[in-house]
Amino acid sequence: MMNIFRKDPGLATDSFYEIRAGCTDVPDTKFRIKSGKTLSLKRWLASFTPEGSLDIGRCLDRIYRGGIHPSIRGEVWEFLLGCYDSKSTFDEREEIRHKRREAYAELKESCSHMFPVVGSGKFVTARVITSNGEPVQDPIVLLGTKHDDLATPQDEESVDLSAAPMVTREHDKEVIQWKLALHQIGLDVVRTDRTLVFYEKQENLAKLWDVLAVYAWHDKDVGYGQGMSDLCSPMIMLFEHEADAFWCFERLMRRVRGNFRCTGNTLGVEAQLDNLANVTQLVIPKLHRHLEHLGGGGYLFAFRMLMVLFRRELSFGDSLYLWEMLWALEYDPELFTLYEGGETHVHKITRKARRQYGKYERANRRSRARARGGPGSTAPFSIFVFLVASVLKDRSDKLLKEARGLDDVVKILNDVSGNMDARKACIGAMKIHKKYLRRQKNQ
Repeated sequence: MMNIFRKDPGLATDSFYEIRAGCTDVPDTKFRIKSGKTLSLKRWLASFTPEGSLDIGRCLDRIYRGGIHPSIRGEVWEFLLGCYDSKSTFDEREEIRHKRREAYAELKESCSHMFPVVGSGKFVTARVITSNGEPVQDPIVLLGTKHDDLATPQDEESVDLSAAPMVTREHDKEVIQWKLALHQIGLDVVRTDRTLVFYEKQENLAKLWDVLAVYAWHDKDVGYGQGMSDLCSPMIMLFEHEADAFWCFERLMRRVRGNFRCTGNTLGVEAQLDNLANVTQLVIPKLHRHLEHLGGGGYLFAFRMLMVLFRRELSFGDSLYLWEMLWALEYDPELFTLYEGGETHVHKITRKARRQYGKYERANRRSRARARGGPGSTAPFSIFVFLVASVLKDRSDKLLKEARGLDDVVKILNDVSGNMDARKACIGAMKIHKKYLRRQKNQ
């Protein structure tokens, strides 16, 4: 690992995620892996005790400064997202991993029983059921035999599922809702990260479809929403075992599932947009008034940034760097306990324990700005809200001078794509967060 650093101390992170030949409209990476800044395998292993307990405080600042080396990214993400308790031992984590793999296998088996394409190496891109439960005969299924080429409409075939349980009318509303989502998942899968060589293999596309299909059944309140494939895709690439990818994605969804939850005519992400409006109004009031005057007080122009966490504004590798940098900032060592349904405690952080928390989480606790919820809650707002506010502030002069309508706002913000420095934006987000807490306290 360290040999890589010595040979090229400024190795581009995207060199680990090969781009397909001929794809030119791809954002350039601005993040580079650097010795002494990026969390390396050596430093990561040195943070464990012989029994396996992790001193994650030794890693958080390093992640914030330089990200994680791609070779250990999946393993580190499992801790950052709360899959494992940093105090657990190697044996305890192995036992948890084994149980989760079994649980995923059971979930997948249930889905396969309802719709046998799940786990077959294929996936659907056309409706398999009507809204009243009537089965659609011969749905379109992408072939699973071409492992060298990216799936295209020409690779589709009709599949006879006459032997499957779905041929009779379905009456269970939950099953109908799940089956209605399957084709949308398929349509999104073939559009997700198409520029990457990894998804030239049909088996990887099918793996992504399987994980999203199983998640839609696992979390029936949310099901599937467009944008989830963008969040799940990196997990498929980072984890060889499908179950590990699923549970890491499930932990990420715990943070953002509210964005995808819809009630009536209300989109879940609107709560985040309201939070963004509150932050901008308090920290950048002149810009907020200008946006309101243009009719953009609802901040819908920031919808995509919050929904898919800047996946479209950055190169693939840079977006992963941004995620882990922000997760390190908001890391709470009680995440695992919270997610497992255990009892958590809101308490003052001792000096000794302080470094086990991310800087963002420490600031929230010190300010007592937590609106509600126990440790691990995103409070006062998701750190991504402050990141979007940072992007707006960075372009506030241009927005104030040139934006004469919402179309201008959208155009100016679209220029962010390919031109955004993830680390600079993150530093700006922390500054806005600090300013927000100070002004909120004064009010």
